[in-house]
Amino acid sequence: MSVRRLPDNPSIEWLRKQAKTLLRRPSPELVTEFHPRPPRVLQLADAQLVIARMYGFASWPRLKEHLDTVARYSRSPHLVHPVGDLPGEFLRLACLTYGADHPGRTHEADLLLARHPDLATANVFTMAATGSADALAETLAADPALARAQGGPFGWEPLLYLAYARLAEPGDWVGAARLLLRHGADPDAGFLWDGLTSPFTALTGAFGGGEGDQAAHPQGPALARLLLEAGADPNDAQTLYNRGLGGSFSDDVSHLELLLEFGLGAGPGGPWHRRLGPTLSSPRQLLREELATAALRGGPRRARLLLAHGADVDGRGNHPAFGGRSPYELALLNGHTEAAEVLAAAGASAELEEMDAFVAACLRADAATVAGFGPEVLARALAGFPGLINRAAGLGKTEAVRLLARLGFDVDHRASSTPLHEAAWNDDVATVRALLELGADPGILDTRFEATPLGWAEHGGKLRAAAVLREASEHREASAHREASEGPEASERPERRKAMERQERPSGSS
Repeated sequence: MSVRRLPDNPSIEWLRKQAKTLLRRPSPELVTEFHPRPPRVLQLADAQLVIARMYGFASWPRLKEHLDTVARYSRSPHLVHPVGDLPGEFLRLACLTYGADHPGRTHEADLLLARHPDLATANVFTMAATGSADALAETLAADPALARAQGGPFGWEPLLYLAYARLAEPGDWVGAARLLLRHGADPDAGFLWDGLTSPFTALTGAFGGGEGDQAAHPQGPALARLLLEAGADPNDAQTLYNRGLGGSFSDDVSHLELLLEFGLGAGPGGPWHRRLGPTLSSPRQLLREELATAALRGGPRRARLLLAHGADVDGRGNHPAFGGRSPYELALLNGHTEAAEVLAAAGASAELEEMDAFVAACLRADAATVAGFGPEVLARALAGFPGLINRAAGLGKTEAVRLLARLGFDVDHRASSTPLHEAAWNDDVATVRALLELGADPGILDTRFEATPLGWAEHGGKLRAAAVLREASEHREASAHREASEGPEASERPERRKAMERQERPSGSS
């Protein structure tokens, strides 16, 4: 059966409408595929069963139970407005929210704590967030149930405030976490971000990362090990996404080594799998996703590690970013030569179609092979894949960017963003400089946020790229001001002078 993925945070009303639509306009193919005993005349209960099984649930009551679970654990920390009480406002500012984590936000919590030091011990949640282990020990000795209490601005347990806090003032977070766990805190504590069925656990908070490149916890590795030793499930899909497919990428394998040490890729999947059932990937599928990520983003060390722990070399990831491709195809199509070699050595192979082979050659900056495809293939690529240069920039393929520019790809091609935006967000100074040398416009705006590449770099705290782009922007503004002050003919003078010099040179001079 081709089970469909249940959308994030669906409502029971939306599912009921689907069942009623099926009842009014029966689909024999759908009923035959998903009903265990297709009836001659479809009733409402039959239609509901078909809808439930279509989304991977054994029955309509199990589907409703799933929706209740999502509602129970759903939290939206990024939507919480400033709160009136000082401890609550401190916690709101001190923790990652994965939606409102602008630069300097947690610094506001640091300033608040500096002005009001007693905030650190105001309640069990601030004690956890600040790593105030001594005060926490006294509080839990008096009332152990507080270790699992929910409260504060986000309705979290203390362990979550501890794991998601990002404060500059040093604290004994590992000691505080050990106390919480000893008094009954759940090592798998977590929440469903805005109803998204990929739990943000305490382990997720410890590792950090994600689409906003959120910082890891100050004591992240030690905290993560403590949670795993206490029984946290290593098959943590959100941690893997945040440190792999989401955000900037490096071939660091330390988080994978730790998770694999404690059983990533094996076992039933822990309490969140029991709660959320078919909406979560199985442990074995998580290994496939990670190998596909290593191939897509160019992580040969990750690929070797995952293959050594039993990842299927030809297994396909389910995420749309993988496009149904095998890991080897992904490595080839993104110019990741070393990762492709690792996969080939493990037995992977692929036959790429002509355009795919052209793209692969471009992204590995193989000019000779690209030239061999001829002008017709190049023309088709320019017409059909103008964003290939954006992709190369986003992947940090500086030489591929240079090759594509020589081939006629527009260095300012704007989909939602430009190549320069992509390089700026990755703090990729080499590619930023190459694009500027090739004539990319540092003042161009993306279509989503209407921001310049410098704006992207500054928003993301990408300091090296920001410095280069700031210099380029200042130089551009100075040149524009100089031309405006010198008159409309000023910009033509250097070329006129060069032309006159050429005419005056004796024949044969250089």
